[in-house]
Amino acid sequence: MTNLDSLAPGRHAIVGAIDSALPADLASRLLELGFEPGADVELLHRAPLGGDPLAVRVGGTQVAIRRALARAISVEPGAAA
Repeated sequence: MTNLDSLAPGRHAIVGAIDSALPADLASRLLELGFEPGADVELLHRAPLGGDPLAVRVGGTQVAIRRALARAISVEPGAAA
């Protein structure tokens, strides 16, 4: 397991869990966006110079999230596209 922030652009993974140390409102928002355990995610691209945000596809939706939130999402890399 790794975190979403460490995926290379273009790589797919399966969501494992959201860090329990994350505030409840942020964890709920991530679940609302589709970052549920078992969901397929793809890191589309990163902002220039490694900054925020990250562009991520979860399910059929593209979202932009901060790197700190991406670090709170555990994933299993290597899921098929």
